[in-house]
Formats: sequence, structure tokens, C-alpha cells
Amino acid sequence: MPIQAVVFDIGGVLEFNPRTGWALKWEARLNLPPGTLAERLGQVWQAGSIGTMPEEEVEKNIRELLGLDQAQLAAFMADIWKEYVGILNVELTDYFASLRPRYRTGIISNSFVGARQREEALYHFGELCDLVVYSHEEGVSKPDPRIFELACQRLEVPPGEMIFLDDVPGHVAAARARGIRAILYEDNAQAIADIQRCLEAAY
Repeated sequence: MPIQAVVFDIGGVLEFNPRTGWALKWEARLNLPPGTLAERLGQVWQAGSIGTMPEEEVEKNIRELLGLDQAQLAAFMADIWKEYVGILNVELTDYFASLRPRYRTGIISNSFVGARQREEALYHFGELCDLVVYSHEEGVSKPDPRIFELACQRLEVPPGEMIFLDDVPGHVAAARARGIRAILYEDNAQAIADIQRCLEAAY
């Protein structure tokens, strides 16, 4: 069965996202015990990741929950987004872009409200592929099978004719359970070699 579509994850795949230590920095600045940010903001993060809370409300909740003034909020959000958008994985992004037009290409990303604007401004992912599926825009996130079904529908390919690359084993397992030819990202050389083998074996 020939491959018709190749779909990539963003964070940890098309982007490198090294830890910046922003949470520990802000806990120290606000005299909060370690782990407090995750505890206080957990529901905000969850709502923002599936789009049930708009970006403006996310920021309002963060400001109120942490007692920040407007300048502190701006600095806090800047630190979050710096880690979130990370650094472009140039080699893999170039390879991904090269797959068009021979294959339909797409992205499935567990994301956060505001991600599309920032990642488009920096990396222009939408120009590199045929489809970008963000969890915060669809109301569903990996490993929920619905997000894979959505990508297949929009790319107009059956699961068995799609390759999916992700760095999270659980997401890879969920995609495979839907019949997608999913590959676990470990590094660029391995990922590109595994995709190429899958493309060649499909003919």
C-alpha cells in the first residue's frame, strides 16, 4: 500500500525545546514552594491546550492566581513562550518541506492558545505543509484517536497510507492503534532513515 501522506509533530521534533528553568525562576521570584506553579495553574494549562479558555482569559487567570501586575504578567508570558517555541530543528524541517509535492504533508501538535500566531511568525509551518492540526483549535489532543482521524479526513488519506512522526511513545502507540505507520523520533538521522525505509517499502 503506497504512502500518500507524511505527518510530523512540532515540539521535540520540528522544534527543539530545551528547558529554560522559567518555572523555578518564577517560584523563587514570587517566594513560592517548588511545584506551586504547576499546582495552581494546572487547570489553566489544560483549558488552554484544548482551547476551552481563550488566550486573554488564560492571561487573566494567571495574573489573578499568581497576584502579578501587568509588567510581571508580560515577563511571565514571555518566559513561557520562549521555552514553548524553542529552536527550529532546521535539518528536519528542511527534510519535511522536501516531501512536498510528492506526498501530502501535515502537522499534528498538542498546542496552546496563541501557538499558531507565534510559530507562524517564527517558523512558517503553515507554508511548509498542507495541514496543521493544533489541539487548542480542535478541542482534542494526542493520544486521543480523534485527532488522528481528523488529520486523515482532512488530508483525504486512509490511516494505512499515512506516516506519523512523534517523540512521545504514547502518541506513537495511539497512532499505530489507528492503523497509521507511526515512527518514534529519537534523532534526525534515525527519523529520516526510518521514514525513507517506510516510504520505499510501501512500493
